[in-house]
Amino acid sequence: MRTRLMQIMLLGLSMLFALPGLAWAADAPKIDTGDTTFVLISSALVMLMTPALALFYGGMVRKKNVLSTIMQSFIIIALVSVQWVLIGYTLAFGPDKGTLIGGLDWLGLTGVGADPNADYAGTIPHQAFMVFQLMFAIITAALITGSFAERMRFPAFLLFTILWTTLVYDPLAHWVWAVNGWIRNLGALDFAGGTVVHISSGVSGLVAALVLGKRKGHGSEPMLPHHVPMTVLGAGLLWFGWFGFNAGSALGANGLAVSAFVVTNTAAAAAALSWTAVEWLHRGKPTVLGAATGAVAGLVAITPAAGFVAPLPAVVIGLVGGAVCYMGVAVLKAKLGYDDALDAFGCHGIGGTWGAIATGLFASKAVNSLGNDGLFYGNPGLLKAQIISIIATYVFAGVASFIILKVVGVVCKLRATGEEEEAGLDITQHGEEAYHDAIVGGSLLKGVLEAKPSAGKSNQPVGQGF
Repeated sequence: MRTRLMQIMLLGLSMLFALPGLAWAADAPKIDTGDTTFVLISSALVMLMTPALALFYGGMVRKKNVLSTIMQSFIIIALVSVQWVLIGYTLAFGPDKGTLIGGLDWLGLTGVGADPNADYAGTIPHQAFMVFQLMFAIITAALITGSFAERMRFPAFLLFTILWTTLVYDPLAHWVWAVNGWIRNLGALDFAGGTVVHISSGVSGLVAALVLGKRKGHGSEPMLPHHVPMTVLGAGLLWFGWFGFNAGSALGANGLAVSAFVVTNTAAAAAALSWTAVEWLHRGKPTVLGAATGAVAGLVAITPAAGFVAPLPAVVIGLVGGAVCYMGVAVLKAKLGYDDALDAFGCHGIGGTWGAIATGLFASKAVNSLGNDGLFYGNPGLLKAQIISIIATYVFAGVASFIILKVVGVVCKLRATGEEEEAGLDITQHGEEAYHDAIVGGSLLKGVLEAKPSAGKSNQPVGQGF
């Protein structure tokens, strides 16, 4: 009897001591496989956007610079991927240091593993969140290259990119998205990168264009896109990848992701229409290059607002975004005379600025309870916070980019020589040609016509399929 009583007491004690462990296990974050799958697919979609950008930019330059332009986007994938693992992620999202930068606790991804991180993504592995954010860092650096296309030397480009990502992008991402970042504490909203990605890259690109100066022959000789179909293909892939960019920022397969997906597509479509309409009125003809660029402008404009606005405001954001970006490209740039070669500032700087302001106007808690109401829903304070975040991003990105460019210029030569520009950066920087003369722009036909005719045969072309 006594033995049985002792057994019952021991069993009771063991169950009592087990309760805290059971409670802890119940409260611990659990990985949701659906959310994890969604975020990994979204990460892959955002990664695809950088090769898409390479096509978008590559088609707009002259054929002697297409490979160098594509190379800049492609090598950034490799360069920033390593930087992010070594130091970028911990600076951007590591434990806060004075609301300005992340600490070095996660250097080399130490402590960033398969367990969830409740501060950022409680239902997916910490590394899934990390790799999703990596893809944003990659494309942001790549966007800048459109401003200085066809004239920056490759060694200077590499050094500028690594310094800019570390000293501009990482701190700015911490300000806006990290726990206790000062812009986040201010209450400003940026769902997927209006300030962090688009304004920062657009402003930095404009500074780079001004520091490097105009391309040789700019304003006196035509610098037309060499392959518009390539650019349109790139735009289509950007539109496709942007669903991962914006919907993926919900960090879960949920209603917010669906809402962000819908407004992203809506704004892109509206902006493509408005750019086309304004261009038609202004120039007399609508162009496919304009429609493609307008869609990208709409995608830029909706990015900061994607998780906070309903479909009807998205239409307005897209319509205004397409129109103001067109005016920035066709009117402002022409009037001021700067050489933003592929309109990085015109689309991303101006579009991102409008998108951040529009978030302050149209954001609604009815769409996202974790966000805030904007001016049109009775809260002017959000618009004020948005404007402060815009000004801070302009000043920080602009000044820091100028300093970085000047430092890089001391270490190595920034700009290609006149002779190198004349020959093209494909040959002078990489020793390659995208096309041989025999197959570009009718040169095959020219070669056939100028060749010595064979005996008994005509040298006249028989069609375009030969």
